[in-house]
Amino acid sequence: MPDPLLSLSNLSAHYGDFQALYDVSLSVEPGEVVAVIGANGAGKTTLLRSISGLLRNSPASIVWRGTPIGAMRADQIATLGIALVPEGRLLFPSLSVEENLIIGGQAKRKGPWNLQRVYNLFPVLKERRNQASTSLSGGQQQMVAIGRALMANPDLVLMDEISLGLAPVIIRQIYEALPGIVGEGLTAMIVEQDIAKALAVSSRVYCLQEGRVSLEGRSDTVAREDISRAYFGM
Repeated sequence: MPDPLLSLSNLSAHYGDFQALYDVSLSVEPGEVVAVIGANGAGKTTLLRSISGLLRNSPASIVWRGTPIGAMRADQIATLGIALVPEGRLLFPSLSVEENLIIGGQAKRKGPWNLQRVYNLFPVLKERRNQASTSLSGGQQQMVAIGRALMANPDLVLMDEISLGLAPVIIRQIYEALPGIVGEGLTAMIVEQDIAKALAVSSRVYCLQEGRVSLEGRSDTVAREDISRAYFGM
């Protein structure tokens, strides 16, 4: 069997004296969509922050294409082909929509994503490309955050709570765009609290509970009662 695109082995993460992840192990294969679910405080965001280099770890705890990257800086990891859509979007408030998108391409990786491709995916962004990013609605800002990550032409995109706080119609629009995002071999890891949505768009799912993997399985076969036990610990 070929090596996975990404593998985590006994990953632990701390914020000072507080431990947020405990010996987390998982893998992501090329071209698949992996969902990570769990309650608030389960460690989902910490997991993505660790993978993207915002939290430093032991080198061998995170392996990308066979290379240990757990101790690399975020900018180094971005150049390898991992992009993060952070929780809360974290756009640059002083920049326009288009300037925020252009920032995402600073790694200058070759690939299919450019401004026009992002505008084709989210036409409203082209209409508002010269506006301040913070003048957009929450859903449109989320589109900018996704587009900014795609402009990096990543091999793996990490999406953290992309539906959080958005109206149902906007959530539907964003998730309807997902096939166009992953349709050309792009791999995705999606953190999502909406269990039904997570299972619908993913091929495999991991559940975190208090910083530990409490369940893993194929999204189309995992039992709902098992998810409930893993999610709530009941």
